[in-house]
Amino acid sequence: MHSKPKLIWIDAVGCNGCSHSFFNYPEFKEIFKKIELLYHPLIDTEEFKIQDCDILVIEGALKSNFTRLGYELHNLITSLFSSAKKVIALGTCAVYGGMFGEGIVYNKESHGKFYKCKEKVINIPGCPAHPEWLAYVLNMIIENKKIDLDSENRPLETFSYTSHMGCIRNEYFEWKIDAESFGTKEGCLYYFQGCQGPFTHSSCNKILWNEVNSKPRAGTPCFGCTESTFPKKNLFKTETFMGIPANLPLGVSKRAYLTLAGVAKSLKNERLNKPLIEYGDCDENNTKNSK
Repeated sequence: MHSKPKLIWIDAVGCNGCSHSFFNYPEFKEIFKKIELLYHPLIDTEEFKIQDCDILVIEGALKSNFTRLGYELHNLITSLFSSAKKVIALGTCAVYGGMFGEGIVYNKESHGKFYKCKEKVINIPGCPAHPEWLAYVLNMIIENKKIDLDSENRPLETFSYTSHMGCIRNEYFEWKIDAESFGTKEGCLYYFQGCQGPFTHSSCNKILWNEVNSKPRAGTPCFGCTESTFPKKNLFKTETFMGIPANLPLGVSKRAYLTLAGVAKSLKNERLNKPLIEYGDCDENNTKNSK
């Protein structure tokens, strides 16, 4: 019988958001039964000590002269990094630096301190990272299966998509019918409300949060939290130049976007310009039926 893989989870400079995200995942206890958890800062484990492990999870960013568990953070990560078979950089802070410092393999869009060792790193960005993304990676490692990665060491199973794919507002995007406020069921959030879904690598609209929702479904724009540029962009307003969004959907040229937008607006879709639900009519019908 094979022994369980040993896992150490280090909280660097961050907010513990990815931990709490994973703790709310219904199957997280079942996954933890498959591993030997040597250390997690929020779970009752043995007192931390530097030791060999099979899986090292790093949550949070790196920062010079920052102490964690009695060690200078960079020295601590270096000591654990060398013996770990797989290293998971969990969350945008760990991957790219996010709000707090620099990432493990990347420093925003530049190479970070551990870039030369990136072959053993699996990057799972997100603020926070979706728990199912981490569950997928851990299960693949536990079962000794190959994880296909993209050029930034993100799992293709999750990050080959854009957040735009699977969005229930896609039809509004195609017909260039824009939401002019937040929280509505109708309209696309890309042109006015700052939605970054068309150029954000993520499967949030395919693998829903708590199995029910995502930001666009709730009438809030995608913030692009899985990208190296987060949180530098304006989160609630689309940056435009002469009326054209500064950031276009991946693979779409400015000329193509203008052509498609012009055609879509000239062929007005009456169905999509109406509310999805006429709440007033529903109330009147309910009143009539109750009499």
